[in-house]
Amino acid sequence: MASPSRVLITGISGFTGVPLANRLIAAGWEVFGLTNSPAYNHMPSLCADLSETDRIADWTRSIRPTHVVHLAALSHVVGPALPFYEVNVLGTESLLEAIRRAEVQPDKVLIASSANIYGQTPTCPISEDEPPQPANHYAASKAAMEWVARQWFDRLPIIVTRPFNYTGAGQSEAFLFAKLVGAFHRRDPVLTLGNVRVARDLSDVSFVTEAYQRLLLSDAASTVLNICSGRSVAISEALEILRDLTGHDPEITVDPALVRPNDIEVLTGDPARLQATIGPLESVPPEVVFRRMLASLENGLA
Repeated sequence: MASPSRVLITGISGFTGVPLANRLIAAGWEVFGLTNSPAYNHMPSLCADLSETDRIADWTRSIRPTHVVHLAALSHVVGPALPFYEVNVLGTESLLEAIRRAEVQPDKVLIASSANIYGQTPTCPISEDEPPQPANHYAASKAAMEWVARQWFDRLPIIVTRPFNYTGAGQSEAFLFAKLVGAFHRRDPVLTLGNVRVARDLSDVSFVTEAYQRLLLSDAASTVLNICSGRSVAISEALEILRDLTGHDPEITVDPALVRPNDIEVLTGDPARLQATIGPLESVPPEVVFRRMLASLENGLA
């Protein structure tokens, strides 16, 4: 009987790391983590900063993972410049160097980038062939991270993913759709937003984690893949769905301070390459996504 796959997930205590770990455990994988949260103790993990190359190398050598998923990153679009590059670019280089020093050869290394690297592009939907035009330091750091990852393509079987917007139970209200769901759940009388004209390719976190699981088992390597549904949801549409689900109708106000000067109005991905790699993957309708999130809040699970 073949030994089970052993996966090392960086950012295991985060919004994506938790459900991905649970999904893989349910499928019989052995899961190990890297986290910056000292309080995290749900499965064998190393609490370390990505810059601690030697410690990560020692941990990797001891657990000898067959697969690595790199989710750890600064993921907020707004913030001071330097930390984005320290974590997203140099942190990724440190992890890949740690894998080399550990003298393990994983079957797959999956690195999460972001669809934000596409920036303001007239193309719709956006394929992986669209040249990056990052419009902020977060996106620029992810584009630079991809360049770093490409330097390792001849040494490690790397897949770089570009997830478009996704949400789900447990996501921080620092992210737009979680903010909307939280406000309707609390029945806030007023909801203050920035650019209400934006539309985003939206998926449920379960869609993303299933895609990651399938990619880990695929033959793909040295490639970049969008993780997307191919359908965008406008903020106005999301508000209407939440009104129908909750019966609540808050006053919507626009705060100019929340309008980003280089915000991308419509971001829709082309999932053709992803589907060609892993097969059909059905997206979760936005009304189902929001209903699940509301139920989680009602049950005190988020």
